[in-house]
Amino acid sequence: MTQRFSFSLHATDGAARTGTISTPRGQIRTPAFMPVGTAATVKAMRPESVAETGADILLGNTYHLMLRPGAERVDRLGGLHKFMNWDKPILTDSGGFQVMSLAELRKLTEEGVTFRSHIDGSKHTLTPERSMEIQRLLGSDIVMCFDECPALPATDDRVAESMRLSMRWAERSREAFGDRPGHALFGIQQGGVTRELREESADALTSIGFDGYAVGGLAVGEGQEAMFGVLDYAPAMLPHDKPRYLMGVGKPDDIVGAVQRGIDMMDCVLPSRSGRTGQAWTRRGQVNIKNARHQDDPRPLDEACTCPACRSYSRAYLHHLFRSGEILSSMLLTWHNLHYFQQIMAEMRTAIAEARFADFEAGFHAARAEGDIAPL
Repeated sequence: MTQRFSFSLHATDGAARTGTISTPRGQIRTPAFMPVGTAATVKAMRPESVAETGADILLGNTYHLMLRPGAERVDRLGGLHKFMNWDKPILTDSGGFQVMSLAELRKLTEEGVTFRSHIDGSKHTLTPERSMEIQRLLGSDIVMCFDECPALPATDDRVAESMRLSMRWAERSREAFGDRPGHALFGIQQGGVTRELREESADALTSIGFDGYAVGGLAVGEGQEAMFGVLDYAPAMLPHDKPRYLMGVGKPDDIVGAVQRGIDMMDCVLPSRSGRTGQAWTRRGQVNIKNARHQDDPRPLDEACTCPACRSYSRAYLHHLFRSGEILSSMLLTWHNLHYFQQIMAEMRTAIAEARFADFEAGFHAARAEGDIAPL
């Protein structure tokens, strides 16, 4: 009999939680940060290297994979795990956000979205049923409902209309997903920054019933203060015994603030995107390795970090690599960033388990306030 998806909550400290998500492909320690492998790869990283950073799960994207190489092709080749050589769990975004933000000539109806590919202009239609089919063909362990997410700011009427459409699509996604032991379907709460709409959305989702719940429609232009304002109440509207996933977040201080408010899972392209543009995230904040002040600096990015970039290479060398346009620059900086993000998650899991999350948070912010130390 196939092992079913399950979530065990181990400890809480205020609203912060730590637990374990169990899947047939392995366990996910929460709070968890999911590196983004949009097109079946975390850019500039081997899958084995991503696992070495401490990642328990990756995120793939329905929109990008349906366009290239195609879900049916991935299925014929053995599924996404085999295709990209990743044997741990994979969560796939439903594609709704990318259709709204990337696709050309979109037409939104009750049925779904018709759009033209940003790659070659080819015409496609994505519905809740097709999104579920694509994610099944990919072999996703955690499948996301198909939803619509308007960019903020937007009028209350636009946000309400979008949320209610997403709730109807959530019901269709649930029906199309069916009963798939070992796989999970997450519903996505919408409602912008309006508490009443968030509550209406949460009630609709819980009445349908899902294996986990996401807080969607944030990190889309509303700013951190407004996002935290929503997170002060939105997670508590969702079932206590199911995982809570904040989509598309974020910077380290966003992540810590989200966990403080009851979030269990997060994803963001930031660690890899920053790595490719010469930005390193450290416990003292961001380091721009392209700056001239690093060209004679023999120190590592962070003397307390144990990643390969910090163990073996100086800031001067990393500066040289970036300025020379060498691929190794992206590889090392991305590895460092992913390692740092996973280190934050591990430290938070331990702090919650030991009921000292407030101390962790104070130390986290104090180190960042100190800032990066000037060259010796």
